[in-house]
Amino acid sequence: MGPRWARLALAAGLVSPFLFAVVALGLGYYPIPVVDVARSLFSAAVPAAADGVPEVARLLVLEVRLPRVLAALLIGAALAVTGVVFQGIFTNPLVDSNLLGVTSGAGFGAALALLLGGGTVWVQAAAFGFGLLAVTLAFLGSRLYRTAPMIVLTLMGILVGSLFGSLTSLLKYVADPLDALPAITFWLLGGLTGVGWGDVPALLTLTGVGAVFFFLVRWRLNVLSLGDAEATALGMRPLRMKFGLIVVATLMTAIAVSVGGVIGWVGLVVPHAARIVVGPDHRRLVPMSLALGATFLLLIDTVSRTLLPSEVPLGVLTGLIGVPILVVLLRRNRTGW
Repeated sequence: MGPRWARLALAAGLVSPFLFAVVALGLGYYPIPVVDVARSLFSAAVPAAADGVPEVARLLVLEVRLPRVLAALLIGAALAVTGVVFQGIFTNPLVDSNLLGVTSGAGFGAALALLLGGGTVWVQAAAFGFGLLAVTLAFLGSRLYRTAPMIVLTLMGILVGSLFGSLTSLLKYVADPLDALPAITFWLLGGLTGVGWGDVPALLTLTGVGAVFFFLVRWRLNVLSLGDAEATALGMRPLRMKFGLIVVATLMTAIAVSVGGVIGWVGLVVPHAARIVVGPDHRRLVPMSLALGATFLLLIDTVSRTLLPSEVPLGVLTGLIGVPILVVLLRRNRTGW
């Protein structure tokens, strides 16, 4: 694909989350016309815009569907762009933000809070805290070895992730099968059923700051992909840059998992799709992944809550849909990434 088509595809990709968001706000067991959706959104700033819109429709759009749609967009964007960043750092197209154990740590934190009877705020706080703890342990473990720091960090991340995965299994084993166990299992499958306005500010802040940071340094990912020797020759301190990128990506992943639970495959599928559309240049790949990730998870969540008799957890749907898509994308992109 030539540069012109890549720019057009990027422009279309950046617009798609907003278009699909308006459509998604109108879909559900209580369908709402797109015009009423738009007027309901404008009514938040200009109350007179809601004249003629049923009050139940306006409240449904603004108080129920809008925070869920925003959460889907933000979580999808966060998981997708962190997948791109980790793939660029480790020059491996088959890694994502789960590599350093943040998802396993967050899952353990949420399971522990649910086992202790904590409410939503405590569950999210524990998931966020233990997600950061998992990556911190991986960092500290990698400091014990002076050679090949990134390889050792990867191995430590796998070990820490396995440890927290085992601890989560232990919690599920001792949990009350009629109370805590179903709640733990459902949370670990991922979903946005209980998302409200209280979940949006922290998610928006960390995801927004992280997205801006990655956008500003996206050209540095191109330099890092050349190798540490070339990056050093060009005046960059590659190890410091990589650790900085990992810290920001970890924060974004932790907040996404703390709100939406464990949602896999977004960080693998979306970067490959974006790479096919706009190429491997991170100057276009980073914004395209943000847009496609937001759109992808929004579509999955909309399917989950509208087309099926009962909501299927997002982690299940992303796996069922993501695996065949990734197989097709890998075949399309088999010449390189």
